[in-house]
Amino acid sequence: MRTAFGAEFDVPAGYLNTPSIGIPPAAVADAVAASVEAWRAGAHQPGDFDPLVARARESFARLVGVPADRIAIGAAVSQLLASVAAGLPDGARVLTAEGEFTSATFPFAARGARVTEVPVAELPGAVRGHDLVVVSVAQSRDGALADLDALRAESEAAGVPVALDATQAAGWMPLDLEWADWVVAAGYKWLMSPRGCAWLAVHPRAAGRTVPVAANWYAGEDPWQATYGMPLRLAEGSRRFDVSPVWFAHAGAAVALPYLASLDLTAVRAHDVKLADTLLTRLGLPEQGSAIVALDADPAALARAGVTASVRAGRARVGFHLYNTEDDVERVLDALR
Repeated sequence: MRTAFGAEFDVPAGYLNTPSIGIPPAAVADAVAASVEAWRAGAHQPGDFDPLVARARESFARLVGVPADRIAIGAAVSQLLASVAAGLPDGARVLTAEGEFTSATFPFAARGARVTEVPVAELPGAVRGHDLVVVSVAQSRDGALADLDALRAESEAAGVPVALDATQAAGWMPLDLEWADWVVAAGYKWLMSPRGCAWLAVHPRAAGRTVPVAANWYAGEDPWQATYGMPLRLAEGSRRFDVSPVWFAHAGAAVALPYLASLDLTAVRAHDVKLADTLLTRLGLPEQGSAIVALDADPAALARAGVTASVRAGRARVGFHLYNTEDDVERVLDALR
């Protein structure tokens, strides 16, 4: 058991796979287990989960710096971005980062958009002439960070809307993304929630260009009065894009996200980045300022040293979150010596 930032974690030594699956605080796992036990005993009513959904929704808003009334819920990034893609005109030109995670790009390609990839560092300079920019705040494969200040300036000057995927950033980076047209993130990585919860922030100026492709009872103004019959009666605000929640995922998110939102995320970022940059420096590589590091290393050697990592784009990927320590850095170094 490790204690970090006021919480306890059953994270094993050498666990550096948060970019794939985050480890929950013990209280989060306990909340999910208790909810499953209540289900097992027939003690749940569907409405019992509504306060949990609301709590996670409000905390996600705080984590990305967006008003809570802009947040829609779903189960996955691609599912939520499908509502954005559906609002694009035929033949739309979409700009993204080279090697972007496909859950952020495939919804647009499947819609028939012309998707152009450029290196993430060159993204702001390529904004003009496009109908949309979609990019991850932190790249999944190597942790490279988008220059959000430059992207905001260029997109506002050119009048090009922006969709940001914060999945690999929310939870370790302090974020103020109120300016973006859409912000999406999944909960099962740095937000340390069960898989099956995701959120989409929709700016009021973008609401009319967002299509509720998965319109359902939970997206009703009053969900419990929208369960049967016509006419269509969706919520006026961003809840019109809600997808019926995965209950047990939100049982965990309702504990994990308020915990993260209560932290000094500047301190969390400093902790995570210090570990990642220490690893790079010890290997003679330049610092990156990200919690995610991609290495030209043998994944089998890392596994033999007790390091849990991933292989992405042909490289070993490690990620340092608030429960990691310098001992985890040493394990990687031992494996590579």
